[in-house]
Amino acid sequence: MIASLAGIVEQLGAESVVVDVGGVGYLVFAASRTLARLPSRGEPVRLLIETHVREDHIHLYGFADEAERDWFRLLTTVQGVGAKTALAVLSALAPEALTTAVMAQDKAALTQAAGVGRKLAQRIVMELRDKLGSVALGPAVAADDTAAAGSAIAGDAVSALVNLGYPRTDAFAAVSAAARALGGEARLDALLKASLKELAP
Repeated sequence: MIASLAGIVEQLGAESVVVDVGGVGYLVFAASRTLARLPSRGEPVRLLIETHVREDHIHLYGFADEAERDWFRLLTTVQGVGAKTALAVLSALAPEALTTAVMAQDKAALTQAAGVGRKLAQRIVMELRDKLGSVALGPAVAADDTAAAGSAIAGDAVSALVNLGYPRTDAFAAVSAAARALGGEARLDALLKASLKELAP
């Protein structure tokens, strides 16, 4: 089982990179966000690897950091989400944005990924919302945001912001930040006011 690769970038493609490790070229599939961050050909590179072994092939999937790899593992637990679709989701959304989208149940954000329709997006948010504790959460959503943004008042605040025209993911992030700042006893009007300040440019 290959867990990581450190070598030289030999070739960069639209969906993969070839990493030369001691004269052996490893073909590694990766999300477009990861590929965009890689150094130029001939430069050193290190990737975390997820190895998939099947009867007819062995595929390597590469990640820039643990959060991205953890999300890949989590996404592939969802029925109908294979490695290719998981990479498409990670190409469309960074781990932090993906965490926020799932917590906010923002299906529209997930449909930005190639091959993800509303039905699959719904399945992803439903199946993964309760599993997020196993992912290294990014700065966009702290561990206590689940409780803060999961309260009835916070839910009402998110709904109100969505009705005002804000994207659900942005509304969720703003309400989470406002709830942390104000504490758990904040009233709806105060929470809305603070959330609008968070959304102000």
